[in-house]
Amino acid sequence: MDASTKPTCRLVKPSAAYDGKQGLSYFQGIAAETVGSKGICMHLLTIPPGTRAKAHLHENHETAIYMLSGSAHTWYGDRLEEHVVVHAGELFYIPAGVPHLPANLSNTPCTAIIARTDPNEQESVVLLPELDRLVKG
Repeated sequence: MDASTKPTCRLVKPSAAYDGKQGLSYFQGIAAETVGSKGICMHLLTIPPGTRAKAHLHENHETAIYMLSGSAHTWYGDRLEEHVVVHAGELFYIPAGVPHLPANLSNTPCTAIIARTDPNEQESVVLLPELDRLVKG
């Protein structure tokens, strides 16, 4: 293996952002697109007050969330019939293929670290517009 293809450690400063299909903006982090990762993607997400994502699922990967500050409501399940509020200091797991819709219903931003088992930022995101109307707000 020559030096140009040898894996190496990389530092990423989450200053650049990208708009996800889900309707939220993520700070660029660890991903195939930024560091050439093969099995993980990790980003920083701040949801502004009164903002919600579009209903969606991740077909082929699991998601782990650590809430750094604030709190976020998440509706999940086949018809978004389940509901949880994730507070600062808590972790939340979303299995592959589970529809979900996160929202910040507070008056302050909430920030979380999002890690996924797919190294690509948006590869297996599937929007579910038929579920959007099931969550008011």
